[in-house]
Amino acid sequence: MRLEEWIRNGPVLADGAWGTELQRRGLEPGACPDQWNLIRSEAVAEVARSYVKAGSRVILTNTFRANAIALTGYGLGAEAAAMNRAGAAISREAAAGHVLVAGSIGPTGKMLLLGETTEQEALRAFAQQAQALAEGGVDALLVETMSDLAEAKLALAAARQTGLPVIVSFVFDSGKEKDRTMMGVTPEQAAREIVEAGADAVGANCGLGIAGYVPICRRLRQATPLPVWIKPNAGLPELVGGELVYRTTPAEFAAFVPALVEAGATFIGGCCGTTPDFIRAASQALAAISSKAGA
Repeated sequence: MRLEEWIRNGPVLADGAWGTELQRRGLEPGACPDQWNLIRSEAVAEVARSYVKAGSRVILTNTFRANAIALTGYGLGAEAAAMNRAGAAISREAAAGHVLVAGSIGPTGKMLLLGETTEQEALRAFAQQAQALAEGGVDALLVETMSDLAEAKLALAAARQTGLPVIVSFVFDSGKEKDRTMMGVTPEQAAREIVEAGADAVGANCGLGIAGYVPICRRLRQATPLPVWIKPNAGLPELVGGELVYRTTPAEFAAFVPALVEAGATFIGGCCGTTPDFIRAASQALAAISSKAGA
């Protein structure tokens, strides 16, 4: 299925955060969330089902860190393929054929520029992950939370080998105007280069809260005619009693959904700190927009 078919009826609602939802279910700080696909699969399924129930039309897989390089830091590198296949199966079952599943591919956590890993090693790890997610039956692949264009292009190249649609999303939260990735990449540069490399959609996730991603979304839309994927955090967290607390409420988050649609977002969801309540509120905001458009 091509992405054009996903969005022909207007903006599509994605899901919210996974890591913080798993922490609510007992995931210890510093533990590997992706391992839960193998050892706590029902808890992972609860998260997936909660987003489907909240109104998500696209849900992700619990595989953000499930590349062999990142998993080696947990001593779990050998389980990468199994974690990805399991993660895809869990989300597919929760989707029950009613919503789409995008396989989550995050960064390796190693800096290419500093020689912490090589392009060949990264490409191999991403290819293994993408293939396992495809074998698990995902509808598309999402390369997300990228800061380095070189790494994003490697992940994209690996993902394209599956023949599935590939969305590539960056974190824009650095620089004086908070409109660059940690590596200094602008929205325009990210869109231009990743589209030239063969992405089917481009986007922004994590980093800023939803208000900060409205202008980022507009710049991505102006830079490319391809679908734009936007998944902001629930604002910037505060450290309270040793825990990260997100102050943005679901209603405050949803209040910016019309602005994101106006700015050109074709996929809208939430990242760190967002919950099914955020997605439910965003769903209502999108429904109100559709109602006005049809009036």
